Amino acid sequence: MSHKHAQACRNIGYEIVVCTNTHPLKGRAFAEATGAEFVPSFEELCRHPRVDYVDVCTLPNFRLPVVELCAETKKHILVEKPIAANLETARSMMDTAHNAGIQLGVVSQHRFDDSTKFLKQAIADGRLGRIIQADAYVKWYRSAEYYSRPIKGSWAGEGGGALINQAIHQLDLLLFLIGFVDRVSAAWQLGAAHSIESEDVVNALLSFSCGATGVIQASTALWPGYPERIEIHGTQGTAVVTGDKLTRWDVQEDTGGPAPIDRAIASGASDPMAISTLTLERQFLDFGDACKTGRLPLVSALDGYRALQVVTGIYDSCRQGRRIAIDRETL
Repeated sequence: MSHKHAQACRNIGYEIVVCTNTHPLKGRAFAEATGAEFVPSFEELCRHPRVDYVDVCTLPNFRLPVVELCAETKKHILVEKPIAANLETARSMMDTAHNAGIQLGVVSQHRFDDSTKFLKQAIADGRLGRIIQADAYVKWYRSAEYYSRPIKGSWAGEGGGALINQAIHQLDLLLFLIGFVDRVSAAWQLGAAHSIESEDVVNALLSFSCGATGVIQASTALWPGYPERIEIHGTQGTAVVTGDKLTRWDVQEDTGGPAPIDRAIASGASDPMAISTLTLERQFLDFGDACKTGRLPLVSALDGYRALQVVTGIYDSCRQGRRIAIDRETL
């Protein structure tokens, strides 16, 4: 994803000043491709005098040390999803950033899709009526090669499998569009089609605070992989998002403006790199503006924490075989 991030930064005029990688050859190649300076450690990167914010594209198990150093050096920080591999680390990251007065954002670029922006306003305007059901389906495929590194699909390294690494985008959209999830009930298959210790198939029932119910299905085991889909059903009609586009808008007596129906979808269903950089560009511009103005970014650390709360609840439900309540603590 670092190469997608770099492409998005170039497109919006952000300068990639410095980079690092635990594999120096890869790091130097990235530096050559982007015009950045390569340094051998994240400490040197975070202390670089020309850095405004640090973009972390590591696996989820490496977050807190960078946040702590950014807090010391007063650099803002943006991390790839998920915010962390566990809630304890995520909470420490949030506290550290807050106490230092720095921005901490989480990459969740689908909030910036045109379809998402349309639905957010349409739901607020009541065009779908009262929301009854909100579902997310992420029936993707990843090859054995994708999981060839031992850390991939591990609890310690990635915090889990298909849900926390792939479907967390769609889960975040459900939270953004519909609201808080109160309870979850779930079942999984661990390593159904891959030699991994975490889930490559999981199914969960969601109970939202607004009274709606929902389903989330996440998998990386379903060949050849199909575009992700979100379905939102209200008393006045239904909206369907496939990939990154609104593909159905079936609403009774709709008096609002035209819906942006589009079937030219982009999806990482079988290739994680088969995604557009446009919404990354929008998120980076939003985060840059938040750094300059002091306002919260559209995807804040709290948003990343809330998504991880639901992921953790789903995993706990799978392990314990019972319904789990999601703690709506004030952070």
